[in-house]
Amino acid sequence: MELSEVFTQVFNFLNKNSGALSVLFTAVLTVSTVIYVKLTLMLVSETKRMREVQTEPKIEITIKSFDFAVNFVRLHVKNIGLGPAMNVSFTLSVISGGEAAQVLLKEFTQTNFFKVGLKYFGPGQDRFSHFTQLGQGHEGKIESVLAIDIAYESASGAKYKEQAIIDMSELKGQYQLGTPDLHSIAKSLEKIQSNFADVTSRRKINTNIYTYEDRTREEEEIKSWHEGNLDTKQRRMHHFFSST
Repeated sequence: MELSEVFTQVFNFLNKNSGALSVLFTAVLTVSTVIYVKLTLMLVSETKRMREVQTEPKIEITIKSFDFAVNFVRLHVKNIGLGPAMNVSFTLSVISGGEAAQVLLKEFTQTNFFKVGLKYFGPGQDRFSHFTQLGQGHEGKIESVLAIDIAYESASGAKYKEQAIIDMSELKGQYQLGTPDLHSIAKSLEKIQSNFADVTSRRKINTNIYTYEDRTREEEEIKSWHEGNLDTKQRRMHHFFSST
């Protein structure tokens, strides 16, 4: 079959089925358009979400002990989000623990920001509550569970409400070996400062000063000593050869 006959048959097929092909192409174009629109909406939504994450605050509250004494603990409040938190308020309550939990709650909230809130809490900023000593009333405190409801706003006005659960039993079995490095360094610096203060507070300081005159005199003495040794050796050699 010649090439011209092939083209003729193709053209005839297209002419006869132009209506069906038009419908088919339209359907394909419609489906492609719908998929494109859907992907575009997903991309816009994801971009919006990423922008919100980069500007929204996120407040966490955890239990944290002192580096130098693990039986002294306090609440650590930190904004781990990338945006500032505005008008932060705290509402604390006891879930379990009875009277011991009430005492624990009272000790933690001696820090005033738990009562009056925070007008501005920047990203990465943190605050600490008042501490409690677990050695006092240990059995009751270690079984206490507290709830802290947190309400705050983002810079764009979005409102957030969260709840942090403080379960003191998580501290069971906690211990510490040795002294933390920063605490040891601080103690060493304090000791050095104290010793230096003792030295500078004295009226007279015994010192040995090595001056230019001392250096010159020492060089002359060394030179004289070498010359004396040389003369002595020369006399001994002269006496030896004379006797032989």
